[in-house]
Amino acid sequence: MNKLSFNDKLMMVFIYSFLTLLALSAFYPFWNALVISFNSGKDTMLGGITIWPRVFTLENYEVVFQDKRLMNAFIVSVSRTIVGTVLSVFLTALLGYGLSKKELIGRNKIMIYCLITMFFSGGLIPTFLVIRGLGLMDTFWVMIIPTLISVWNMIIFRTFFQQLPAGLEESAKIDGCGYWATFLRIVLPLSGPVIATLALFTAIFHWNDWFYPSIYINNPDLIPIQTLLKQVLNSNTVTSALGQLDAGAAAHMMKAATITSKSLSMAIMMVATLPIICVYPFVQKYFVKGVLIGSLKE
Repeated sequence: MNKLSFNDKLMMVFIYSFLTLLALSAFYPFWNALVISFNSGKDTMLGGITIWPRVFTLENYEVVFQDKRLMNAFIVSVSRTIVGTVLSVFLTALLGYGLSKKELIGRNKIMIYCLITMFFSGGLIPTFLVIRGLGLMDTFWVMIIPTLISVWNMIIFRTFFQQLPAGLEESAKIDGCGYWATFLRIVLPLSGPVIATLALFTAIFHWNDWFYPSIYINNPDLIPIQTLLKQVLNSNTVTSALGQLDAGAAAHMMKAATITSKSLSMAIMMVATLPIICVYPFVQKYFVKGVLIGSLKE
């Protein structure tokens, strides 16, 4: 290998320094929130918390895990993410598979109709009226059904399916497989990278979404943790943030005089954030491969 010139070395130093600072700037807010969640709320109010807790405490997390309302919201978020991701990915892949077939009657018209929905929507009020008319208000399925199909993900699936060798499906048909058997036994097993990537994107949406439940759900037993976190972040005091604490958590909060709204909200934020972050290492290798395979057409 040729030796790098002085200008090349200087540029490499600049690039790596810039990327390091960029990475730190993205990581520090998360780390600071984690530090505050383990720090005494009264001490946090003094300011200056940077990279390590000055007064370490687990009282914030004790209140969080003793509050049945928060744990119920966590279970709702997990259930919504699992059910919503599985159904959305399967149905979106099924639609993409159907639209990848040239023999499908009206394929182009259906595709145009799907594309229109990417750029135009009825708006919040018409959507609210439709959901209320369907009887989905205050139900678990109001967080699942309206977002079952993603047109963008469908296009990626469709493009990927069009790249599969035609001989695979032809050989399956010779063996007696219909469209359903071909889709389930041949196509889906070959779509691992695309499914993993789009499943992660869908799971992140369901896990982070707080807007839909805040509009369509009034039942406190169906509120996901992100919506509850939003309510806590909008509160100025611990009392208003957790006014509906169960008796055990409320009693513990009264004993813990060091808890503040900020320290408690940071603890809830960590509980709401860490599960989805833990998923990334297992699907990271599929990111580039999955998206590129599904977005490029030969």
